[in-house]
Amino acid sequence: MKKLDTSLYFITDSTGCDEYSFLEKIESALNGGVTILQLREKNKTTREYINLAEKVHKITVKYNVPLIIDDRIDVAMAVNAEGVHLGQDDMPIDTARKILGDNMIIGATTKTTQQAAQACKNGADYLGVGAIYPTTTKVKTVLTSVDTLKAICESVSIPVNAIGGLNKDNIHILKGTGISGICAVSAIMKSSNAQTAAEELKTAAEGLGIIK
Repeated sequence: MKKLDTSLYFITDSTGCDEYSFLEKIESALNGGVTILQLREKNKTTREYINLAEKVHKITVKYNVPLIIDDRIDVAMAVNAEGVHLGQDDMPIDTARKILGDNMIIGATTKTTQQAAQACKNGADYLGVGAIYPTTTKVKTVLTSVDTLKAICESVSIPVNAIGGLNKDNIHILKGTGISGICAVSAIMKSSNAQTAAEELKTAAEGLGIIK
């Protein structure tokens, strides 16, 4: 597997978006410098999820950006996506690794150094840590302190990304944490111009030295 660039990690949210606009927004964000994309669909049937994932994958392949499927290993395998992202309540990482093999990217959500160490040991390729700020995309949000984020970065050898309510105006608190990248949902999805939103977020993070 080539070196993973998680510097600008875009997590989609198709809520209230027609398919054409949704796919258009994804392509616009990729034009803006997104380096990895996670398709997150909580309410679609398996067939609907696969159908949408196939269309999204055609776009991400064009930009040579890995497509990560949230939660669903079956969907990731069905569309030959580059990876899957698993939360604490999803399939155990080591089990997923047995099914998916060594070449599939597996990301994990962690909130403590213990969870991070376990995920790393079990074969995760990167971690998503948060929520740093309250978010509008999930009903249940447990906030993670910047100190915990920094401790996790120091305790593992794989890329760590901050997630949760992050945008170009509030990411300064991540300076010096050692993260490899920023996860963005609303900052891109709810913008009127996804390309500009992605560009501005990346520029701000690079300017602060948060990402390289």
